[in-house]
Amino acid sequence: MNIAALDPGRDKCGFAVLAGDGTVLWQQVIETARLEDELIAARQRFGFDRLVEGNGTTSQQARERIETALPDLPVVVVDEYRTTEMAKGEYWKAHPPKGWRRLLPVTMQVPPEPVDDFVAVILGHRYLQKREEENHES
Repeated sequence: MNIAALDPGRDKCGFAVLAGDGTVLWQQVIETARLEDELIAARQRFGFDRLVEGNGTTSQQARERIETALPDLPVVVVDEYRTTEMAKGEYWKAHPPKGWRRLLPVTMQVPPEPVDDFVAVILGHRYLQKREEENHES
């Protein structure tokens, strides 16, 4: 079972598709204006059966658009607390600084591109971890 994860934003969204075991199948920063088209195309490509959405400022508007475009897609809301800071760390793991920048702690650096897609991956992992914990309890 694949899931999609979305970090909605005013101008851009982080979007990722993860396998049930947490493997990242795809991640990208997309334009909010193209949200529905991107979701539909990714669903056709990866066949996810639910969308995990962060609970940030623009999440309600995004959820309404998703429910209109894909009424059969369940949306699960996940807490976004501290995901941006975590995403910056994941960005630097995936793209280690080069040259003189590698001498500076990454905590003092700002990634040169948006990290919203890494936030989406973190949200997907949070959902999968919570689901795993619930399965162990029952």
